[in-house]
Amino acid sequence: MSSEGEGGFHMADVSLITSGPRRAMLRTDDDVPIEAVYEPSRVAVTGTADTGTADTGRDAGAAVTGTAATAVVLAHGFTGSVDRPAVRRAARVFTERGAAVVTFSFRGHGRSGGLSTVGDREVLDLAAAVRWARELGHARVATVGFSMGGSVVLRHAALDRGTRGSADAVASVSAPARWYYRGTASMRRVHWVVTRPAGRLVGRYGFRTRIDRRGWDPVPLSPVEAVPLIAPTPLLIVHGDRDAYFPLDHPRMLAGAGEAELWLERGMGHAENAADDDLLARLGDWLTRA
Repeated sequence: MSSEGEGGFHMADVSLITSGPRRAMLRTDDDVPIEAVYEPSRVAVTGTADTGTADTGRDAGAAVTGTAATAVVLAHGFTGSVDRPAVRRAARVFTERGAAVVTFSFRGHGRSGGLSTVGDREVLDLAAAVRWARELGHARVATVGFSMGGSVVLRHAALDRGTRGSADAVASVSAPARWYYRGTASMRRVHWVVTRPAGRLVGRYGFRTRIDRRGWDPVPLSPVEAVPLIAPTPLLIVHGDRDAYFPLDHPRMLAGAGEAELWLERGMGHAENAADDDLLARLGDWLTRA
């Protein structure tokens, strides 16, 4: 499950719609097809894509192409997909806060090809989505990830810094700080799904997630090791105090490893399913202004 990629990026099956949502099948650097959806900002945007400056009218209701706006690339959690209700709700809130949004399904999830490597080669999926946002004309692209996606945005920001696939701001929600954590019952169940043949069958048929049976070789850079490499890119760490997967030592370890803003959310559980509209609105504002 090495994160090393090869080959070139290309895109196929892109909708011809120019002013509304469009779907595409992207190809990663290791030639995995990744389903993705682009949604323009739902508020009026003025400015130029060349400068990346924009003024947003929060009360304007019409959807516009909005290439002057920030594009937010949203990375879902393990067993999620582009069409899951929580992902679609987050995308809607972000577009209402003035951002365009790219959502996608990680490899092994939804209609994307390949097998899930549970956070390793998924950095290539995120990089393809970020590059697509730039292909669509967005000068500024921010990433936000939840749980597994939260670990991926951190590693992507560290590994792709300064490249065409890099992000201008990064928010990581409900992410682990270190690999192989089994300190909660929820994470012990996740490890059973990932590492056991019977668990992978449950993943495939119960959660519609196809998981690679091979272990990591080499073990990828951990989230906490990635954080010090992200600066000067703005970084936000968000975590709920009722997270059943990763306790509060994880976000505190991440925030303490580098230059990061930390939000500890009272009463919040885990990842995109637990993020209410108020938190998503605040996230959207941070991602468009950081």
